[in-house]
Amino acid sequence: MALTHCDSTGKASMVDVSDKSSTQREARAQAYVNMSADTLLAVTDNRMKKGDVLATARIAGIQAAKKCSDLIPLCHPLALSKVDVNFELQSEQQRIYVESYCKLVGQTGVEMEALTAASVAALTIVDMCKAMDMAMVVTDVCVLEKSGGRRGHYTRASEKT
Repeated sequence: MALTHCDSTGKASMVDVSDKSSTQREARAQAYVNMSADTLLAVTDNRMKKGDVLATARIAGIQAAKKCSDLIPLCHPLALSKVDVNFELQSEQQRIYVESYCKLVGQTGVEMEALTAASVAALTIVDMCKAMDMAMVVTDVCVLEKSGGRRGHYTRASEKT
């Protein structure tokens, strides 16, 4: 398979998508933030000194998806029609599950935007909780599902790890 982000001399190059059809494209991505039980309880009870962790992380994730092309070299700037970031507090596993969703009608996919949203939301959780728990770990950042475009529909074999 030929590399799509290199020109004929091997230099990095943005892919030309002008000949591609505009179709509805969607992607979902995930991340986990593992933390101590005390930290998770403080997030649950909204007791963190920096404020509402999940509300702030949601806004950060949405902003990150919108700025993806500024952060990831060779990504196209996209006119996103929807970005959503949600959380599931999983007390038994001592973690927060982060899931992002991005949608648009366009000529290229939104997987990188979904990954960026989930990643930055997770990093924001870490930033807001690090005074209480420096041992937090972000894991399992991946695309869960994507649809639209030439390659069609993709669903990860096991959505939640």
